[in-house]
Amino acid sequence: MTSRSLVRIVWHPSQAEHNPGQGHPESPARIKAVLAALRAPGMAAVTTWEEAEPAEPAALLRAHTAEYLAQLQAIDRRGGGRLDEDTVMNQASYRAAVHAAGAAIRVARLALDGTPAFAATRPPGHHALPGHAMGFCLLNNVVVAALDAIEVQKVERVLIVDWDVHHGNGTQAMVERDPRLRYVSLHQWPLYPGTGRVDERGVGNVFNVPRPPGLPREAYVRDLNEAVARATDGWRPDLLLISAGFDAMAGDPLAQFSLEPEDYVSWVREWRTMGVPMASVLEGGYAPERVAEAAAAHVRALA
Repeated sequence: MTSRSLVRIVWHPSQAEHNPGQGHPESPARIKAVLAALRAPGMAAVTTWEEAEPAEPAALLRAHTAEYLAQLQAIDRRGGGRLDEDTVMNQASYRAAVHAAGAAIRVARLALDGTPAFAATRPPGHHALPGHAMGFCLLNNVVVAALDAIEVQKVERVLIVDWDVHHGNGTQAMVERDPRLRYVSLHQWPLYPGTGRVDERGVGNVFNVPRPPGLPREAYVRDLNEAVARATDGWRPDLLLISAGFDAMAGDPLAQFSLEPEDYVSWVREWRTMGVPMASVLEGGYAPERVAEAAAAHVRALA
């Protein structure tokens, strides 16, 4: 008999109030669909729920500059504004972002304490750079969580695996000079943001897996597994954080990968054999019903 653990879902109501505007792909419908799927009767046996606390300023400053955080706060006081052509804040966006970062910290700490956890949050984070927003992202949630694990929880090594279909340029930029962190990214190439080549290695801690659209699902699954195996060869992490974007699913409007929910399940099962605490943070995915389906399968796998 296999045992199952309850997965802690960490979320906050502000995530549904962040709204970049009508027609924007990163809409509140995404998180509403995910939360509805995770609250379905069939999920009650594998989940518990917790509201996120906001990330403390000290936690955000490990990843972002003081000047950038001040800029976000100034835009927040004005009731919102546009940061770039893709990234827009309304009156709830900064609150949503600091709670998303707080949720990421919390799921990492829960995993280290033995509880698998999923941060059902938005806005996403993996494009956010130390000093500016990018690609729908305000704060780099997974890096904030990874640095909290190292600086506060005193772990020595954190592996970040990013299966979002877009390369996490912000995450790579923040970790590529820090040998305590390793970053593995499977992403469509070519595609926004245009980074993530194989030869981008950082200090030997970056493992990019750029792949063309339209390959068989099995190829993407195999290639990410092989990259994770290379990243952990002789380097056992104390924590595995997943940047869990679900826009590599077949049918996503912004990309052309071919994954199905069971592929995310297979990855979690494979990586569990490492015996490493595991938590995940929602990133992209722009077909709400498909994102919800994959998120529910992912959470069941974490259990």
